[in-house]
Amino acid sequence: MSGGVGPTGCDISLPKEQELNYKEKQDQPLKNNLNKPTTPQHKVEFLSFNQLNSLAVVIVLSASGMVSPEDFAFVFFSLIYMYFISKVAFPSLQPSRDPQVFNPQNKLLQLYVFIGATIGLFTPIAYILEGVFEGDKEGIKAAAPHVFLLASQVFMEGVASSQRFSAPIRAFVPAFYNSRRIFTIVDWLRSEVYKINDEQSGSAWRIYVGRALAMANMAFWCFNLFGFLLPVYLPKVLKVYYSGYNQKER
Repeated sequence: MSGGVGPTGCDISLPKEQELNYKEKQDQPLKNNLNKPTTPQHKVEFLSFNQLNSLAVVIVLSASGMVSPEDFAFVFFSLIYMYFISKVAFPSLQPSRDPQVFNPQNKLLQLYVFIGATIGLFTPIAYILEGVFEGDKEGIKAAAPHVFLLASQVFMEGVASSQRFSAPIRAFVPAFYNSRRIFTIVDWLRSEVYKINDEQSGSAWRIYVGRALAMANMAFWCFNLFGFLLPVYLPKVLKVYYSGYNQKER
């Protein structure tokens, strides 16, 4: 009894069962928050320095009018198809299950990439710039498609890496672009071989430099496609991918 003056201490005390239920209700939201699966927060990744440089090359060559509509269509199709097969055929695995095939710190691999960049990108760009001063319109027009596609490849490789695509998608980009660039290099080499030493061909030494550069690109990128990407790189990528996929299924 309260004696008419309000509830006493015994009147406001809870029974043990009610007290336990009250504590469980108070602790339940905390438990739910702890049990919720945490989704990884993907940081917004901006374009790398190499991607920006490659994109600048693509824009300059596109604005110059030396790129054919077929090459534009190829780049656009590669982007659409890359997203398509990433959803249908090769979905991304967990990052821990999708390791890199080769160690990026491998000195031999770094040297190989540097040689490819020098032969396929840096030297042809210098050849095109020098041709502007020489007035070699034929040489510029012949070398531009290869440079455009290779710069687009570098940019697309960065997109495939930054957007968390699976390893087969990252391998698809160089194999796809390398296959297309073989045909542009053939056209480039044919143009250099049958070039006539006139006003639109530049000096005589440019003819020999252009032929040597076109042949060097043909040799290197044919080896890269038929000696490295198809027989070595792609099988290793698929083996690593499907081994991780099987572990995920278990």
